[in-house]
Amino acid sequence: MTRDDGFSPDERAAVYRCIAERRDVRRNFRPDPVPDDVLARVLGAGHAAPSVGFLQPWNFIVIHSAATKEALHAAFTRANAEAAAMFEAERATLYRSLKLEGIREAPILLCVTCERDRAGPVVLGRTHQQEMDIYSTVCAVQNIWLAARAENLGVGWVSILSLADLHAILGIPAHIVPVALLCIGYIDHFEATPDLERAGWRQRLALADLVFEERFGATGGALVDG
Repeated sequence: MTRDDGFSPDERAAVYRCIAERRDVRRNFRPDPVPDDVLARVLGAGHAAPSVGFLQPWNFIVIHSAATKEALHAAFTRANAEAAAMFEAERATLYRSLKLEGIREAPILLCVTCERDRAGPVVLGRTHQQEMDIYSTVCAVQNIWLAARAENLGVGWVSILSLADLHAILGIPAHIVPVALLCIGYIDHFEATPDLERAGWRQRLALADLVFEERFGATGGALVDG
């Protein structure tokens, strides 16, 4: 008896739809609570991510407290003012018009961390690329994002925060690296295109311009359409 591990056409289409319709959500979070069983499934998807040397370096800090959200929002506000000053003229004006977080609006915040020394100083697969544990944690973040989309939950990644503030506010030990602060909750609707694309900040690049064959910069293949 053989086992069928394949995906049906409908299942395969659902995976690609989830990837295509994932959005970085910063607005329109509804106050509806996220049921515990739904959050558990989303966290389980994060824990199922691939990791170098099967290190599983992640931890997940689930945040509901309004006081903690206010502290994180204050840290974001400070960092955002610093970031705005880095842009010039029209770019600075456009930057200041963007909504870049939903910290106070989202029912749940989730901080994903990386415990780099979880398996000791020598880790299979990290012997020559020390940052692979960080990349593994980012894979967990992506799994969470896609699972959340499949659960009809919006997710927004807030990166305009100092790591020192995250350590202090969330009590994260010095040897553990905060990788992502995510806003999670049900939203009114998912946009057809990314917020920054609609706002005119950047447009999606053509895949054909990014695919090379054999060596970096070697184009001309027929792998993707122009």
